[in-house]
Amino acid sequence: MSDADAVLPPKRHTARWAAISLGLVLVLFVAVLATRKSAADKQAESPLLGKPAPALTGTSLDGQDVSLSSFRGKWVVVNFLASWCVPCQQEHPELVKFTQRHQATGDATVLGVIFDDTAPNVRGFFQRFGGSWPVVDDPGGHTALDFGVRGPPESFLVDPNGFVIWKGIGQVNADGLDKLVTEGKARGA
Repeated sequence: MSDADAVLPPKRHTARWAAISLGLVLVLFVAVLATRKSAADKQAESPLLGKPAPALTGTSLDGQDVSLSSFRGKWVVVNFLASWCVPCQQEHPELVKFTQRHQATGDATVLGVIFDDTAPNVRGFFQRFGGSWPVVDDPGGHTALDFGVRGPPESFLVDPNGFVIWKGIGQVNADGLDKLVTEGKARGA
């Protein structure tokens, strides 16, 4: 047996253990991501909390003029989204469910804001996944800057008086949003 043959088995052994270790780290990472709570279960920091929401106006995907102030008297989830954003795609059915739950009473709605995407792409996204709330374009990202958004999805809950009472980073769910609205109503917002 040569010296080269004597060295070969330990290298294979080391490579196998490195692959197993890497696999375990990836499994743990996926487990952490799969079990963490949605954004609707945690409050993110924002200087906007407890303050009037920034002005938000724009043209919706269907060509209508939209402003956040026109929703006074309703709870509004301002949701920053993009068609290319996988978490946005995953949370979208929850936003559809939330709007459907509040459609009859008209007490809450969603207002979407396009983040770093095009109106045609987002229009296709809504045709594919559904949803009937207004979505405004944000050319230049001025609205995102006003709200302090770094990337989609990020959502803000605005009370009927126009004050930001919650900010979430990441996916939201309908039950969590309903809980926030119910708690806000109980506080008299």
